[in-house]
Amino acid sequence: MKNKIITCLLFIFLFPLKSSAQCPGSLTHDWDIPMTFPNQTLTCLHDLNKNYLYVAGKEQGLLIYDLSTINSPVLALAIPNDLLLNLDVNSLTQDGNYLYLALGNIFDESEHSAMAIIDISIPASAYVTDTWEFNGFSGAGIVKVQGDFAYLGAMQNGLIILDVANKYNIQFVSQYIPDLSFPSANPDTLKYNARGMEIIGDILYLCFDAGGLRIINIHDKQNPVETGRYCLPFLNTHPRAYNNIVMDDSLAYITIDYCGLEILNVGDTSNITQVGWWNPWDCATASNWWLNSRGHTNELRYVKDCKLIFISTGKSQINVVDVSNPSAPDSCTMYGTQADLQGTWGLDVYQDKIFACYIFVPLGIPFQSNWAGVKMISWNNACEDYVEDVDQYSSISVFPNPTIGNVFIRDFIPSKIIILNTIGQSILVEDKDDVISFENFSAGIYFIRLFDDQGIPFQTVKIIRE
Repeated sequence: MKNKIITCLLFIFLFPLKSSAQCPGSLTHDWDIPMTFPNQTLTCLHDLNKNYLYVAGKEQGLLIYDLSTINSPVLALAIPNDLLLNLDVNSLTQDGNYLYLALGNIFDESEHSAMAIIDISIPASAYVTDTWEFNGFSGAGIVKVQGDFAYLGAMQNGLIILDVANKYNIQFVSQYIPDLSFPSANPDTLKYNARGMEIIGDILYLCFDAGGLRIINIHDKQNPVETGRYCLPFLNTHPRAYNNIVMDDSLAYITIDYCGLEILNVGDTSNITQVGWWNPWDCATASNWWLNSRGHTNELRYVKDCKLIFISTGKSQINVVDVSNPSAPDSCTMYGTQADLQGTWGLDVYQDKIFACYIFVPLGIPFQSNWAGVKMISWNNACEDYVEDVDQYSSISVFPNPTIGNVFIRDFIPSKIIILNTIGQSILVEDKDDVISFENFSAGIYFIRLFDDQGIPFQTVKIIRE
C-alpha cells in the first residue's frame, strides 16, 4: 500500500544482471618458469593493459616477463635488490603506469619495512623512481594504492601511510598499529602482522594475522581510527592467521590459512558476522593442528562475473571456490596434488589465465615444497555465457534521493535494513519494511544497506539528507 501512494521517482538503482557460478572444470598447465634454489617467487601480477607479467622474486628483486608470445615467456628485465635498498621484494600492486613494491624480508624479520615505486610505462625499460625505508625491522607484506596515498602492510610495524603524489619523492604520513589485546588479552606480539588489505573509499580492511580482521577509517590520514574487529571464535584456542582479503560490497572474503576461506558480512562494522566458511581441511578437528594441514590458504583473486574465488593453497597448490551462494561456499576445482611436494605462495588471475608462484620450503614449515618458479595455467572463463535473463532484484528502486523525510523501497521488502554513516558505522537497524524515515537525521550523506531473505546484503545505496 505504501508503494502505491508514491508519485515521484527521483533515482532508480538497478542491479546488474547476476551470473551463475560456472565451474571451469579441469585447469590446464601451459608452461613453467623454474627457479634454482634458494631463489623464490612469492607472487605475480599481470599488467592491467600490456602483455607483461611482474614477479616478486624475493632476493632476486623484481622480474618482468614479456608475454607477447603467450606460450613463450621471455625475461625482459630484472631490477635487482641492490637498486631496492638491498631488500627482498615480497608483494606488488599496479596503479596506472606505476608499480609499487612491498620490501623487506617477512620470514625472518631481519629487514626494515620499505616500499619502492617503479615506472612501468615501458615495462621492458622500467626503472625505480624512488624508495622509502622505515627505521624498524619486520619487512612489508603488501602495499595498496588509492589516489595520492600508498598503504603499506608493514607486518609488526602495522599500517604505514605514505604520500606518493610525487613519484620521485615518497613522503611519510603516519603509522598505525592496531590494538594488540584482541582477540587475546595476552598476545604473542610476533604473530600480529599487518598483511593483506583492501580499501573502499575511506575504509581500509586489514588482515592483522593473529589479530584477526581490523576495519580502519583512513579519512584522516594522520589519525586512522579502528571502527571494527573480528576473529573466528573457534581460533581463540588454536593457531590463527588472517592472511589476505578481497571485498565485494559489504562481503569480505578472507583466507585464514589452514582454516580455509571465511566470508564475513562487514556492512555493520560494529557487528561483523560470518556468512559462510569454506573449511576443506577440517581445521576444527583435533587431527589438524596447522603444521600437518593438507592446505594453507594465502593469496586470493575474485572473478566477480563468475562468482569464483581463486586461492593459492600451499601444498594443495590452487583451489577454486564457488561463492555464488556466499552462505554455502563450495569447492569447484583445483590444480596440483599434495603428493608432488610443490607449494604455492601467491597467484594472479588475468582473463583465462592463472599465474601461480611457487616457493621452496625445505624445512617443511608449515608445508614442504621442493620447487620454486612460476606456472601459467588456463581455465575456461565462460561464465558470461550463463548470465541470467532476469534478476529478482532488477525492478527495485529507492527514492526520493535527496530526501527531507521518508525514503521508499519499491517492489521489494528487505529482510533487514541498516543505515550507515560515512565512516561505516551503523546508526539504525530496522527489520522488514519498505519505508525509512530520515526526518530525525541531520543533513548529510548516509548509506542504506538492504538484505535479502537469507540475511545477505545485496545492495547499498547512497542517500543525501537535505
